[in-house]
Amino acid sequence: MVKIIIYTGLSLPFDEAREILDSHDDIEIIYKRPIKRGDLNHDMKENPDIIAIIDGVFHQNSAVGHKEILNVMKKGVKVYGSSSMGALRASELDVLGMKGIGYCYNEYASGNITSDDDVAVMLDSDTLEALSIPLISMNYVFTNAVKENIITQEEKEELVKITKETYYPQRNYAQTLSQSSLNEDKKGELINFIRNSKDIKKEDAKTLLNHIKSVIK
Repeated sequence: MVKIIIYTGLSLPFDEAREILDSHDDIEIIYKRPIKRGDLNHDMKENPDIIAIIDGVFHQNSAVGHKEILNVMKKGVKVYGSSSMGALRASELDVLGMKGIGYCYNEYASGNITSDDDVAVMLDSDTLEALSIPLISMNYVFTNAVKENIITQEEKEELVKITKETYYPQRNYAQTLSQSSLNEDKKGELINFIRNSKDIKKEDAKTLLNHIKSVIK
């Protein structure tokens, strides 16, 4: 029996995660809420073979510590990370054995972003619904909007600057666009582009689950 613990629920809802990877035959998948400090020590009682960290708390509780992850890996458990807290911790611990997956991990690992709050969001602790938009997601969309000639590089830089200067629980597209110098026509075009854009943190989470699925076959 291969046992896998996956901390998610925010970047990728549990029902969508189970559509990709669910328990069957000799594989048991345990989905848990975003990880906080102390969870790994407690959950190691379930004797997992693989742990995947997607989402984790940043400010609501103490974040999962580096030593906690290192202690798990020392016991032979494979630890993966993507999307949010997982991407951040993987970028800090990849040289010690934690494996990072996806765009958000690569952004941290390359040094393009360095701050915890680039992936942080305000969430409803009961429903795990995101109440704000993370900077990394907005930057990803604005970068693609430049590639599609919807906005210029200078306009993107203005939008990112506004977003960075906004406290993370209050970040959203409406707030950023309202403070920008974009004219109404361009705002409308950009809003349509945003509505049809991928959620990069969700895509990273899906990529991680599909990677694990290929590993355990």
